[in-house]
Amino acid sequence: MDPRVHFITLSTPDLDAARRFYAGGLGWEPLLDVAEEILFFQVAPGLVLGLFDAVKFAEDLGRAGSAPSGAEGLTLAHNVGSDEAVRDVVGAMAAAGGTVLTAPRPGAFGGVFHAHVADPNGVVWEVAHNPGWGVDDDGTVHLG
Repeated sequence: MDPRVHFITLSTPDLDAARRFYAGGLGWEPLLDVAEEILFFQVAPGLVLGLFDAVKFAEDLGRAGSAPSGAEGLTLAHNVGSDEAVRDVVGAMAAAGGTVLTAPRPGAFGGVFHAHVADPNGVVWEVAHNPGWGVDDDGTVHLG
C-alpha cells in the first residue's frame, strides 16, 4: 500500500452545525453535500475531508446504534505563514462558531506559534506558524 490518504472522514453529531461552520462561517466550498448524510470539502490536492452524520457513520461501519458523540484523540492542523496569520485564522474560526481551546501562543518546541480551536462538533484544529515546516512544489513535506 502506498503511504497516501485520500479521505479523512469524521463522525459528525450535528451535520448542520458543521455546514454552518465550514461553508457558512469559513467560506469553504463543498465538493459534495448530501443532506442529512455527508459533507465533503477538498482540503488539499487529492485530499478530501468528509463530515459524516454520526448515525449514518455508525451504520456504515456496521455499528448501528453506537454512534460516537464527537471526534476525540485527534487534531487537524492548518499551517500559516506568520504569528499574525495564526491570530487572524483563530479569530475567523471563533467568529464562525468555533471554540478557542488555547489562545495563540508560543509552542513548547521548535519555534512553533499556535492555537487550538474546536468546531461545533468538537473537531479540534491546530492553527500554527511553524518555521520548520515546508512543502516543495512536488508536495514533499519538510519538518524541522
